[in-house]
Amino acid sequence: MEQQNYHSTITTNVTPHQAYTSIARVDAWWAKNFNGSALHEGDIFSVRFGETTVTFSISEAIPDKKTVWHVTDCYLPWLKNKTEWTNTSIVWELKSEGNTTQIDMTHVGLTPEVECYESCNKGWNEHINDSLRQLLTDGTGNPT
Repeated sequence: MEQQNYHSTITTNVTPHQAYTSIARVDAWWAKNFNGSALHEGDIFSVRFGETTVTFSISEAIPDKKTVWHVTDCYLPWLKNKTEWTNTSIVWELKSEGNTTQIDMTHVGLTPEVECYESCNKGWNEHINDSLRQLLTDGTGNPT
């Protein structure tokens, strides 16, 4: 049976370049407490939500088409396995469709079998479907 990784798709009236650079502005739509850079292959960044920390390395970056955030370290204090996200990847794929851009985000390794799935599923839905979409359409996201 194929794993059911978390996946979300949104479509907005922006160019792939605008979508790509907006996704990299992590502090504008996901986490106010952001350190590093999330734009180029090899970049390293971290986010913090109280005690929760996640560190990423950009393992692949094809400007305006795809970027992959690989989790190199994390501390998720509310879980039994506090490093559950380590070695998972967040894959962003962009596709131009006329005057719009489709953004597909897959969190590879975030499956229904892992403890975090329900709460992380809810969190990603809010951040992508609400905050990132709002950043892309109105210029202002709602980061935590």
